Amino acid sequence: MQLGILGLPKAGKTTLFNILTAARQSTDKFAASKETHVAVAKVPDRRLERLRDLYRPRRYLPATIEYVDIPGIEKGGQSSLDLGRLRNVDALVHVVRAFDDPELVHPEGSVDPARDVELVDLELVLADHGVVERRLERLARKAKGKLSSEETRERQLLAERILPALEDERPLRTLELGADDEKRLRGFQLLSAKPMLLVLNVGEDDLGSATCEGFGLSEDACRRAVIVSAPIEDEIAQLAPAEQGELLAELGLEEPSLDRVLRASYELLGLISFFTVGDDEVRAWTIRRGTVARDAAGTIHSDLARGFIRAEVVGWQELLDAGSWSACRERGLLRLEGKGYEVKDGDVINVRFNV
Repeated sequence: MQLGILGLPKAGKTTLFNILTAARQSTDKFAASKETHVAVAKVPDRRLERLRDLYRPRRYLPATIEYVDIPGIEKGGQSSLDLGRLRNVDALVHVVRAFDDPELVHPEGSVDPARDVELVDLELVLADHGVVERRLERLARKAKGKLSSEETRERQLLAERILPALEDERPLRTLELGADDEKRLRGFQLLSAKPMLLVLNVGEDDLGSATCEGFGLSEDACRRAVIVSAPIEDEIAQLAPAEQGELLAELGLEEPSLDRVLRASYELLGLISFFTVGDDEVRAWTIRRGTVARDAAGTIHSDLARGFIRAEVVGWQELLDAGSWSACRERGLLRLEGKGYEVKDGDVINVRFNV
């Protein structure tokens, strides 16, 4: 899974990228980076950490997310090349500046998160508009040719439907489409159609009190927003675990806000984790919500899906309470599930198979 980080210059994008991925990219506040950065972040999961502590395995592998950090977006459609690097990502993370710093002048002259959200959405729409126009021209020519198909016509109709929305400056993620058209739209790789998480980067003094609504953002925008203070998160990330807890307690926080960003990134695409455990390895596997047992087994290895017989399943908390896999079996906690079983978030699974 890959997410793209974007935003206006001086919003704190690369600082967030560094904290999420433990990268060390330059964040000199007087120098705007023109580089694209890519790195992997580990998804924090207290459930998996407790299973690790139970088994003490040789390898511990949490779920991961790959983040792509592009240069700051410039107003007026001048960032098309950089935005083009995000067409293959699964979702977007828009870092929105919500802090004042007299030494770090906002490119628009003032701090206004609601305006900045609209501005970046407009840049995505403008970038998509040119893509859809060109795609529509190609589809129209292909529809008139000898090799035309019903699918070509459906794609042409979809392009004709979404073009007016772009001309009205509406992000395509706001459209209501049927399942088939949603699948076709993903094939277009349009930026404004991608799911988006807003990360409001607030000042240190505002972290405990700031609200999304307080920045004038819409109810819809607030449903997909997380509030952080990048300087504080950077300080927390550099501390030892015990010291992190002390600082979080002083700030009145239960966990680093960046943990919420990672989880929100994970949830943005409707993803869940199931676990495999043992003395050799404790590992999280990423699947889409609604995935059935045989397909989930295939994420571990294709042979497991091909030779799938049954899955032994137990909830992570039940396993912790019992203390071992054998104790779960003795207590009758293990369930034998067939190939059509819908895997639940936090299931611990052992696949029985024969190839």
